[in-house]
Amino acid sequence: MKNTEKIDLIFKHFERHIKLSDTLKTELAQRIICKTFKKGELVHHATKVCNKSYFIQKGLMRAYFIKDGKEISEYFSAESEWCNSPRSLRTRQLDIYYIDAIEDVEAFCLSLVDLMYLFDHFPEMERYARLSMGTILGHFMERITSMRFTTAKEKYNHFLATYCDIHHRIPLGMIASYLGITQETLSRIRAKK
Repeated sequence: MKNTEKIDLIFKHFERHIKLSDTLKTELAQRIICKTFKKGELVHHATKVCNKSYFIQKGLMRAYFIKDGKEISEYFSAESEWCNSPRSLRTRQLDIYYIDAIEDVEAFCLSLVDLMYLFDHFPEMERYARLSMGTILGHFMERITSMRFTTAKEKYNHFLATYCDIHHRIPLGMIASYLGITQETLSRIRAKK
């Protein structure tokens, strides 16, 4: 696929939320970088401030943190979704999150500097950010409710509903850590389905 065809894909994504002027398209095209990551590759390290956001064309990424030497999955991002460390990107400070590629990934990358330029010069980009962040915030709120008030089986069912298109692509150990249960408990729940 040619670079211009790839850029058209992300334009179509933006246009589901906002109108893109020719000027904004030109600015986006100049700032977007195509990146690839191999399965298992670390995309972002928690010891660095997150200054990039990745829009996934193909593949699957995971944001996670490490507690007591164990990786705890926080969220998963797949095709047509953004992935970054939201708090670190917003505050320009260190955060707890690592990001890795669960599969080979092809993504568009926008740096924070470029995002800020686009927000400052194109008000419709701020509207886009609000709309897309609202979706992420909704997922986090649902996750918090699920973690606090449900059984392991209900947590798993909520996970299946939240990640209905990609759950089969995520390794069971990562799902278990996301749910806050052991892999053995997850296997028992899955065996009863």
